[in-house]
Amino acid sequence: MRRLGAPIFTLAVAAVAGPSTAANLEASAWAVTPDEAQCHTDFELVARSGAVAPVTLISDGEHVALRFTKEGVPSQAFLPIRVDQKPFANLVQRTGEEGLATMGLSDETLAAMRRGKTLQIAWLGDEAMSASLAGAAQGLADLKTCGAQVAGQHRAHQAELETQRARAAADARARALADEQLATARAQTAAAEAVRQRAAAEAEQLAAQAEQQRAMAEGERQRLLAEQNRQRAIAAQQQYYSSYYGDRQPAPPEPAPWGYYRPYYPR
Repeated sequence: MRRLGAPIFTLAVAAVAGPSTAANLEASAWAVTPDEAQCHTDFELVARSGAVAPVTLISDGEHVALRFTKEGVPSQAFLPIRVDQKPFANLVQRTGEEGLATMGLSDETLAAMRRGKTLQIAWLGDEAMSASLAGAAQGLADLKTCGAQVAGQHRAHQAELETQRARAAADARARALADEQLATARAQTAAAEAVRQRAAAEAEQLAAQAEQQRAMAEGERQRLLAEQNRQRAIAAQQQYYSSYYGDRQPAPPEPAPWGYYRPYYPR
């Protein structure tokens, strides 16, 4: 007897080599074990020669499939299995792993397995293999119940993960928008500061020009004032000469020989 994982439900069946020897084989326990998104139970089909082929029934609560390994299995095939010698054909699809395939069991096939006594598969090995279906009704019910619960939890977990991913994506978009707005505000602030600095530089330049013009105007005013003072001094000197000499103007001094300058003193 063999147990796999942590069983949730247990069903008892007898693994047999065929209808004629079903009662002579020792019963083995099928353990229904939860996986990530489904449940499974393992059992073995036995040939008359004693060859064994392990198979697995899996369920997500809605569907039941038979999973097996066979070399050279086609990507898709429509193959029969027999329940009490009656054939039930189902679709076989190969998975990504080499030789691993699943057969989806129809409602008709499952109903026959619940009522039947012996499951036979002729194409699984070199000879026909079979197993007892004793307790299959309860076992299939338990398998689907486990699959429904596990699949429901898996869907809820996936929904929670999706919600978390959506929330994280929304937060990332919000942060990106906030960063973009902050960058825009900083760019606008930098542009305004550049305009302010340019205006301040222009105002400073204008003030410097105005100061230069004021200095030039002050210099011109001082020059004009000095010129006016000089003209007044000349006019006063001329007036003095006129009042002292009358119409006689003093003769300019004669030049001294050899460039000697003799100062002239008015009388």
